[in-house]
Amino acid sequence: MDPRTLWQVYEPYHTVTYFTPESITETDALGCKGRWMGYFGMRAAPLGAAPAWLVTSVFYNFHPSRVERAVPEVWTVATPAEFLAARLRGVDGALRRLLGDVTDPSITEAAALAQAAADWAPTAGRPLAAANAALPLPAEPHLALWQSLTTIRESRGDGHVAALVTAGLDPVEALVAIGAAESLDADYLRAARNVPDDDWAAAETRMLERGLLLAPGMLTEEGAELRQSVEDLTDDAAAAPWEQLGERETERFVELLAPLSLRITRENDRMRRNPMALDAESTLKALVGE
Repeated sequence: MDPRTLWQVYEPYHTVTYFTPESITETDALGCKGRWMGYFGMRAAPLGAAPAWLVTSVFYNFHPSRVERAVPEVWTVATPAEFLAARLRGVDGALRRLLGDVTDPSITEAAALAQAAADWAPTAGRPLAAANAALPLPAEPHLALWQSLTTIRESRGDGHVAALVTAGLDPVEALVAIGAAESLDADYLRAARNVPDDDWAAAETRMLERGLLLAPGMLTEEGAELRQSVEDLTDDAAAAPWEQLGERETERFVELLAPLSLRITRENDRMRRNPMALDAESTLKALVGE
């Protein structure tokens, strides 16, 4: 099974970290000022008390001003260890609400397969993957499954950043490209990543001059090919865990996880309303035979 389909299978399970009221409640309880401070605290916590310049570099497509609103102040609100504990509590509460019985044997089996795959997730040159791989696995299977999938997911994300760098797309240009390729609203993208209008316009000008855009929101053939090359490189760089797990075990993993992710996708309204979140429902339906 191709790495992109596998990403669609596990992304909803991972994303409960950021798109559920349970997680937001946990970071609010720590004293975070708004959702973005909680987001940066939870996602960057495996790196330790990282400075803003490092978070900006590793997360790649957030404008520095977005990061600097939260970092480093976030580490005065709570320590990285406290954020790690809070994100697990949020994930635990969300999964219990969305899935019901988290002691189902299928979750235990999926967790074991995910852990085996995560052991092969590349971490060299992939800071978020390495930081998450270094964390201890929680004892409860539904949380161990989440932690293993987070390592796999961040390994893929780090590889995606490397693909963007290889393609010569800077952080704002990457947003312009995905917006044009996926017909995403440019105003939403700018707001979500806090990109000033002038920076967005400058990125479009550079891409027009490179022959990547026909007009704002419209990729040229060359631009579409470059965008596809980024996705292909990302998929290639994310294949190792599944190649090592093997075809039969990977298929079993999908058989176990796809129904869980479909339930999460259907019941998590916040995730479904977010145009930047993965819309995997149709793929998941096909995999479970609906």
